[in-house]
This record gives sequence, C-alpha cells and structure tokens, in this order.
Amino acid sequence: MNEWGVAALALLAGLVPCGVVCLRGGPVDRLVGLELAGTIDTLVLLMLAQAYDRAIYFDLALALALLSFAGGLVFARFLERWI
Repeated sequence: MNEWGVAALALLAGLVPCGVVCLRGGPVDRLVGLELAGTIDTLVLLMLAQAYDRAIYFDLALALALLSFAGGLVFARFLERWI
C-alpha cells in the first residue's frame, strides 16, 4: 500500500464522527454530517483512484460529489417544513 492508500484510510477514520452526528444530532446537525460525509467519501475515492491508478474511480468520485450535493439540497428542502 502506498501513501495514497494510507491517506485514504486516514480519511475513512473521519467518517466515524460524521456517523455519530448523523445518528444523534438534531436535524440541521444531521444535514451537516451528511454533507461532510459526502465530501470525505469523494476525497477517499480520489485518493484510491490515485493509489490504484484507475481512471474509473475519478468518474465515480465526480458522480458521488454531484449526487451528494443534490441529496443535501433535497434533504434541506424537506427539513424546512419542520424548522
């Protein structure tokens, strides 16, 4: 495993606090945790694409970034009913 793989593993550890916030936080905190988890996942896929020299992971990271942002907007739309 090269340094890109080690960096991806280090970033994966950052998903644990996001999961805790998504499970125990308030509605707005959950939205922030969801957006941060999407960002971390995108960065992990970019690191893995560089580590394994696979171009398809770059495309997957781009798709995840767009869908994560769109999912956050939909969640915020539903959230405005209760705030």
